[in-house]
Amino acid sequence: MKSGGLTVDLASAFDASPNPYVLLTPDLRIAGANQAYFDVTNSTRDAIIGRPLFSAFDSGPGSEAPENVRQVQASLERARDTRQRDHLPLVKFSMAKRLDDGSQAFEDRYWSATHTPMLDEAGEVVFILQHTTDITELQRLREGRVLSERASALDIMLGGAVLGRAEQVQEDNRRLEGERNRLIDMFMQAPGFVAVLTGPDHVFQMHNAAYAQLIGHRDITGKPIREALPEVVGQGYYEFLDSVYATGEPHEGRASLVQLQRSPGALLETVYLNFIYQPIRDASGAVVGIFVQGHDVTDAVRSTERQKLMIDELNHRVKNTLATVQSIAMQTARSHADPLTFAEGFQARLLALSHTHDLLTRSHWEGADLGDILQHETEAHGSHRVSVNGPRVGLAPAAALSLGMIFHELATNAAKYGALSAPDGRVLVDWSLADQTRPRLQLVWREIGGPAVSQPVRKGFGSRLIERSVRHDLAGEVELHYAGDGFAATFSIPLDREQGS
Repeated sequence: MKSGGLTVDLASAFDASPNPYVLLTPDLRIAGANQAYFDVTNSTRDAIIGRPLFSAFDSGPGSEAPENVRQVQASLERARDTRQRDHLPLVKFSMAKRLDDGSQAFEDRYWSATHTPMLDEAGEVVFILQHTTDITELQRLREGRVLSERASALDIMLGGAVLGRAEQVQEDNRRLEGERNRLIDMFMQAPGFVAVLTGPDHVFQMHNAAYAQLIGHRDITGKPIREALPEVVGQGYYEFLDSVYATGEPHEGRASLVQLQRSPGALLETVYLNFIYQPIRDASGAVVGIFVQGHDVTDAVRSTERQKLMIDELNHRVKNTLATVQSIAMQTARSHADPLTFAEGFQARLLALSHTHDLLTRSHWEGADLGDILQHETEAHGSHRVSVNGPRVGLAPAAALSLGMIFHELATNAAKYGALSAPDGRVLVDWSLADQTRPRLQLVWREIGGPAVSQPVRKGFGSRLIERSVRHDLAGEVELHYAGDGFAATFSIPLDREQGS
């Protein structure tokens, strides 16, 4: 992948750069560093990651003044507080080095430091990148030039040549720094989620704002994935990462389901992802980490599922509409012997049926009242034959649409097989609200005066639609009762699930 390849180069360049880099959190703790930084500070990743910058190292035998530490801290704080890059031209630090006999000694070195704040989409500082350049030789040359005004012309020429080479190296380093900063900006601002994991335990080294949003803005830097995302256990993703690290072969997922806990103590949320895990290799070709890149496609997946359901429902609804029209015609014919009055009654009922479709369309976007939906879905069968009793209940668009489908299905089945298929049959609908703090709709649909009913041998599309709509779309419960004296259905549906939809 092109974008993946770019980030693989970024990760490799970061670790292969001859200049030391260290990534700090806003409270100046070490979040990451490259190999050059570990080498020059004679430290290891395990020893310093997560520790405050100024307590992570032995400062040596007093060769560096506390003022120098304050200078570095002040520069870092300026970069963090102003959100602007801050440059420290010269600072002296004593660096530990290992002697041939195994003992440790300290050597004064001069450094030029650049501190670059890294911002998230909201403009808040999430990291500070410290890039240091060793200018010890350049500084000593400058000091030497001040002290050696009487040096020979050859010495001056030689010193100038060395100084020129040092300055050229600095210029090259500044150019590389600019390129790296641009790459980091691209990484952090990428629209899809990206992260860099290192080692066989898949420790988070870097991740962008989109990844933080995906997982609920948890503190994961420096943590192995099994500790950072414990709820993912048993979902296969740890194993995918282990396989990529062991084999060096990338792994790609399409519309892959993962359940994440996006806030402490919250229930798991189902998310669908398109993603790729790509190995990151060192100079020898060995896998040292994994680059994670992808997109949250939850909305697209759910839209596709809903579209399929709607197409199935449309096909089924066309058949039901034809059956409803036939039922309306038969019921109207029973009570209107005169052709003229038959036509008027028949036309009125067909108009009520079309109004139901209009109401459903409006409720899909604006919401609707439960009683209005129920009235429009049953009016075509005769308002005097359906008794409704309950308070006004405002429904969010999705809930209104789902309940409209359910009432239409119940009314159609009642007209085809139940109480509304008999001359004296009636439907009684009662509802109430329970628990005002977390309101829950309790509704009973009961048919009386119709033909005897019995438990169906197999479950039809209508029953499946009702049960799926209640349990999946409305997160509620439904029971269908096939008693000998008439069909009944009881519903229990939470109404706080979609408030504000």
